[in-house]
Amino acid sequence: MESQFTQGYALVIGAGADLPVTINDATAVAGLLRDPQRCAYPPDQVWLLVGEEAHRQAILSALDRLAAVASGEATVIVYFSGHGLETPEYYLLPYSRELEQGSALTPPLHTAISGQLFTDKLRAIRAKRLLVLLDCCHAGGQAEAKGWSAIKSPLPPSITSELGRGSGRVVIASSRKDELSWVGTPYSVFTGALLEGLAGYGAFEYDGYARVLDLAMYVGRVVPDRTRDRQHPIIKVASLEDNFAVAYYAGGGKEPQRLGWPGSSLPLLLSERVDAEQVASWRRMLANRRRALMLIEERMSEYVEYQEIPLQLIDNWRRTQEQIAELEQKLRQFR
Repeated sequence: MESQFTQGYALVIGAGADLPVTINDATAVAGLLRDPQRCAYPPDQVWLLVGEEAHRQAILSALDRLAAVASGEATVIVYFSGHGLETPEYYLLPYSRELEQGSALTPPLHTAISGQLFTDKLRAIRAKRLLVLLDCCHAGGQAEAKGWSAIKSPLPPSITSELGRGSGRVVIASSRKDELSWVGTPYSVFTGALLEGLAGYGAFEYDGYARVLDLAMYVGRVVPDRTRDRQHPIIKVASLEDNFAVAYYAGGGKEPQRLGWPGSSLPLLLSERVDAEQVASWRRMLANRRRALMLIEERMSEYVEYQEIPLQLIDNWRRTQEQIAELEQKLRQFR
């Protein structure tokens, strides 16, 4: 029976302008969160800002509103899709006329949000659980093409220090600084994987909840696979032990349902007929491998450029991914 994830609040932003795919991505995320058969957030607790509505003041006001209404046991998701630039200070670029008209010879920083201000607004949100999702490198070479004296950057440096405040704070960015964020059909690769994760595809236990570490692990695994190892999400967590629920994945039910667009994967389904001890063993091994992969990715994220990561660390990362895939394949055959 469907039920609402009443403690869930979300601000979903798609800057649009010269990145129209960000509107599709943000609209899909908000739609899945509101879907009573999926994440089941109360519709009036999911705020969507896209295109002209996603301007600087609207975003800041919405973050202030989140801080005012979401506290205590609340779970908050903040999703931003658009430009992220370092000049050297970090900025998120919301919608602006200059970007839409393609006339910006320099980044329109007068309409931008600094990374520090964005982090301050997040810090004001006193909810017990906060998940920040940043898809900030769709443009890839846009800064260079426009002649901007800036570099693309997916993650405000100040946001990492915010994790030190305690558990219940997780940030997932779509790609490393030296990478593109690839566009797929009908959504970007990162957001497509994110939607699948929220629909329970990466659920470790089928208990009805899309949990944050399961989501992070799923996105972190399938995005490199789908981009032929050319895009690697950044995952920052305050605690590996705090695998909190960010949403329902089946409206309160326990069976993940397939998403209906071309290229979408199938969720893993387990059969109750499988030998319980064997399944338990595989699941324990899978949990250990996932934890190991998360620790390896945390180590890898310390390097600014992907090419700088030691080969041995990359080999360990790939080997652990292969082990996870092998264990998941063993579980996949049972229905």
